[in-house]
Amino acid sequence: MQDVSSLVALAREGRPRAVARLISLVEGASPQLREVMQTLAPLTGNAYVVGLTGSPGVGKSTSTSALVTAYRKQDRRVGVLAVDPSSPFSGGALLGDRVRMSEHASDPGVYIRSMATRGHLGGLAWSAPQAIRVLDAAGCDVILVETVGVGQSEVEIASQADTSVVLLAPGMGDGIQAAKAGILEIGDVYVVNKADRDGADATARELNHMLGLGESRKPGDWRPPIVKTVASRGEGVDEVVEALEKHRAWMEEHGVLAERRRARAAHEVEAIALTALRARIGDLRGDRRLDALAERIVAGELDPYRAADELVNGLTQG
Repeated sequence: MQDVSSLVALAREGRPRAVARLISLVEGASPQLREVMQTLAPLTGNAYVVGLTGSPGVGKSTSTSALVTAYRKQDRRVGVLAVDPSSPFSGGALLGDRVRMSEHASDPGVYIRSMATRGHLGGLAWSAPQAIRVLDAAGCDVILVETVGVGQSEVEIASQADTSVVLLAPGMGDGIQAAKAGILEIGDVYVVNKADRDGADATARELNHMLGLGESRKPGDWRPPIVKTVASRGEGVDEVVEALEKHRAWMEEHGVLAERRRARAAHEVEAIALTALRARIGDLRGDRRLDALAERIVAGELDPYRAADELVNGLTQG
């Protein structure tokens, strides 16, 4: 076992191997995980977390790479969590976004990590919140979290990022209609990528129309901007960074940033508590208490809801 405090100290110095080791401890649910999180706790809260989501093929990896370039020009340290589908064989990240961001591989101011979803729904890996904490504590000024290619309901990134960027592209079929029930409701900044293609202006207009439907914003509320980019050539990327900075300033001015971070912490605590409870309930399989409750249900002496209440009370009090 490695000394956690030494690992954290090396990560703070920007040593990529130390950062990688800490994230591996997180992903593997190591017995040292609690010690890692306890050591990191006072060192976090400084990074700006930006989530990038959108349907497959809109250019999320290219856009992420272009944003890394833009932030490095500002001399900011950047962390990237690229969440990929899991290999059905190894359980590892299937696509490996680091390959597509190879131009940043030798930059000591950039740390890129591919993470596998491992069956977790919502477009993110289960361990993403803890990995974000590692990159935050390691001194990253900006953390870019790129989700897997998501559908309508895979919107978990909105609960993990300070600012959520939704990417679309022209020529993707009826993309806006397909996305409107889910990811179109979570964006703080919208990006129409591949804007050199036919239909980019129409996509932006339709998106603007969709965002205006049912809008109930009050004066002073944030209105998500729509930015057109050609990420492969770096066009429009500075405008995306500008929109992100404006959103961050607006959130800080209105107390939204602090509220989002509180909600993120609450969501994280809830997920950890539910996981612990599921593990304890799983340990009860074949336990006499569970069998006794099942027998009473079969006999008509007890309904399943009251049985569940008794089980939960026994777990939380016992």
